[in-house]
Amino acid sequence: MKASCRALLNLTLATGPGMLIPAFAAAQTTPASPATATPTDAALPTYLKDRGTGVALSMFGTYIRRGELVLYPYWEYYRDRNREYNPQELGFVGEQDFRGWFRESEGLFLLAYGITDGFAVQAEVAVARASLEKAKTDGSLLPPKLEESGLTSFETQLRWRWRKEDERRPELWSYLDVVYPTNKAEPLIGTVGWEAELGVGLTRGYRWGTLTGRVALAYEGASTTHFDLGEYAVEYLKRVSTSWRFFLGVQGSGDAVSLITEAQWHLTSRVFIRFNQEIGLTSRATDWEPQLGILFTLPTLR
Repeated sequence: MKASCRALLNLTLATGPGMLIPAFAAAQTTPASPATATPTDAALPTYLKDRGTGVALSMFGTYIRRGELVLYPYWEYYRDRNREYNPQELGFVGEQDFRGWFRESEGLFLLAYGITDGFAVQAEVAVARASLEKAKTDGSLLPPKLEESGLTSFETQLRWRWRKEDERRPELWSYLDVVYPTNKAEPLIGTVGWEAELGVGLTRGYRWGTLTGRVALAYEGASTTHFDLGEYAVEYLKRVSTSWRFFLGVQGSGDAVSLITEAQWHLTSRVFIRFNQEIGLTSRATDWEPQLGILFTLPTLR
């Protein structure tokens, strides 16, 4: 604004008071720089009303534009009464699978940056405290209650958009997720081998909400089969006001399938609180997994 006023004063002094009104109009219609320009609701087509123009991140209903930096500290809790485990995978003798009582409290931090209009990178680190109470039928040397805490995972993702949505075609996008071996000494919470997922998704916006379908191919270095079907999901996102967006999805990995619900409370255009929970629909899925965090989107020089 100060720059516009100085330009107006200089132009007025140079050309005379008669140019005051044209100069003022020119100053007010100067396009915003890419670093500050944000499409208004009125400027967006109907199919983008729920999500805006950004690239999808791994967090449900979260998008990033070029030059933006996303910071997301959050907390997750896992409660599962029938968690499948194998004593041998936890460092004890015994190859039979059992079901135990599992709980975990996890603190995570996600960092993402929008490099271009169609490409973003993100990284995430997590620490956790977990416990597993073994099954009554488990006769191995696994203690009645195994407890571990510390670093649990570190992963990076590349997120890119092949094609933007238009009036006739959905948005096409992909991601590559790599999880690095971490804390092998504590297999209950650590990542014992390399893991990766290569996924593809389609997103289509309507007046009544936005639908996304996605599927991935997974690689797990510690597994005997290595390659398998990764995460798959059908998701629904709806913005009901400037302050609230709601998310509903069904997500699976193998035969572990969960129902996901989420409410997003937008305190400002760049800060919102996420209330999320996953409810297991099959026996191999975690029974209950709530999540709470606050997400910040910061503009940077582009």
